Amino acid sequence: MLIQPVVLSGGSGTRLWPLSREKYPKQLLPLIGEDSLLQATVRRVDGIAGAQLAAPMVVCNEEYRFVIAEQLRLMSKKGPIVLEPVGRNTAPALTLAALAAMREGADPILLVMPSDHVILDTPAFQAVVYQGALLADEGVVVTFGITPDSPETGYGYIQSGASLGKGSACMIARFVEKPDLATAQSYLDAGTYMWNSGLFMMRASVWLSAIGVCRADILAACRMAWEKGSADGDFLRVDQEAFCQCPPDSIDYAVMERIAALDAALPAGVVIPLAAGWSDVGAWDALWKVLPKDADGNVAQGDVLLHDCRNTLVTSAGRLVACIGVDDLVVVETPDAILVSHKDKTQEVKKIVDRLKQDGRSEGLLHRKVFRPWGSYDGVDAGERFLVKRIMVNPGACLSLQMHHHRAEHWVVVYGTAKVTREDTIYLVSENESTFIPLGTKHRLENPGRVPLEMIEVQSGSYLGEDDIVRFEDVYGR
Repeated sequence: MLIQPVVLSGGSGTRLWPLSREKYPKQLLPLIGEDSLLQATVRRVDGIAGAQLAAPMVVCNEEYRFVIAEQLRLMSKKGPIVLEPVGRNTAPALTLAALAAMREGADPILLVMPSDHVILDTPAFQAVVYQGALLADEGVVVTFGITPDSPETGYGYIQSGASLGKGSACMIARFVEKPDLATAQSYLDAGTYMWNSGLFMMRASVWLSAIGVCRADILAACRMAWEKGSADGDFLRVDQEAFCQCPPDSIDYAVMERIAALDAALPAGVVIPLAAGWSDVGAWDALWKVLPKDADGNVAQGDVLLHDCRNTLVTSAGRLVACIGVDDLVVVETPDAILVSHKDKTQEVKKIVDRLKQDGRSEGLLHRKVFRPWGSYDGVDAGERFLVKRIMVNPGACLSLQMHHHRAEHWVVVYGTAKVTREDTIYLVSENESTFIPLGTKHRLENPGRVPLEMIEVQSGSYLGEDDIVRFEDVYGR
C-alpha cells in the first residue's frame, strides 16, 4: 500500500501578520518549535506503521519554489514540487497532484494535507491515517473530522452518518458552512458533528474520476496545463496559459458536498474522527491556544519581559518587549511592524493587511528580510537617495549577471569571500575589503567558499527599486 503525501502550500496566512506576509506566508515560518509549519507537516508522516511512503509532493505557487526546496533540503527530503503559476484554490491543486502522482503509471493513495496546520499528537495522527489508508485502498474518499471541544464559529463542520463497522469510520451525512454561535453550540451538543480539517485520502485515480464527474472543466484545464508542462529537476511546471483558464474551486465545494449527497456517479465518502491536538492556526488566538504557557496563561517568545500579565501572547523578533498589567492581549514585534490586538479581535488583522495593500505599503507583502534562492537580504536603512542592505549569500550560490540603470553599489565584505564579476574582470574580495559597482555596469556576485558570505551593500542613485534589474544570465531561471 503506497501512500503519496501531498502538501498543499497555497495559503497566505494574512491573519498572522506581521509575522506572516504574502510573499513569505505562515507555512514557511517556525511558529511552533524549530521546524516551519510546512516542515512539520512533512515530518509527521514519517514512520507510519504498515505503509510504504513515497517522497513528499508539495503543490505551491511558483513564487515560493526556492524557499520550499531549501526547507525540504534541510530535512534531507527530496520530492516533486508542483508549481502553480497562479492560485486556483485546492481542487485544481489536488488535480495537478493526482496527475503528477500517476505520471509513471502508479496509482498511489494520496494523503492530502494543508501545509499550515498544527497537529501535536503525531502517533494519534498516524494511527488514524493508517485506518484511512485501508479504506481509501478500497476506493472510497476519506476525510478526517476534528473532534470538537468548543462551539467554534470559525470552522466548517462535517456531520457523520451511519457507522461503517470499521473502527470509528462513518459515512458522511453532510458538510455545513461556518455557523453562528448558537448553531455551533447545537452541533457540539448533538455529538455527530466534527470540525472540517481539510485532510483527505483517496487514490489518485479516484480523485480524477470524481473531479471529472463534478467539474469536468477543472479536470480539462488541469490536464491541458499538465500535458503542456515540463520538468525542471524536482520542479514540475504546468503551462501558465492553460492553467490560468482553470476555474477556481475548493475540494469541498467541487466534490465533497456532492459525495455527501450520495451522488451515485461518485465514490462513497467516509469521515474518521481525529483527536490529535489539531489547529489550523488561522489567527493569533488559535496560535496562543496550542503554544506552551506559563502559570498565568502567558506565551512569551523572544526577548520578552512580562509583569502582572495574564492570558497574553507576546513574540519579539529582535527588540526587547515589556508588558505590564495587561490581560488577553497579542503583541507581535518585527523589525518593520508591531501589532497590538485584543485576543478576541485577532480575526480582524486581515483588515489591517487590506489597508496596507490599499495604501501601497510593502509591509503587507514582504518582511524587511527578504529570502532569495541564493540567500537573503535585509534592508537596514534607507534615505532619499541611498539604501543600505545586509546581504547573505549561501555557500556555492551566485546572483544573476545583471545591470542597473539608476543606481551604483558599494560592497563591503564582513564575513567570507566574494567572487565579483565586473564587466570583463573577475576578482575576489575578502573580509574587511570593499569594491564599487558603477551605474550601468554589468556585474555578478558569487560565494565560492564553504561558509556563508555576509556583506553590506550601499546603493546610491535616483531610483532604488527592486525592479531596476536587467538580468543577462540567471541560474534560477528568473
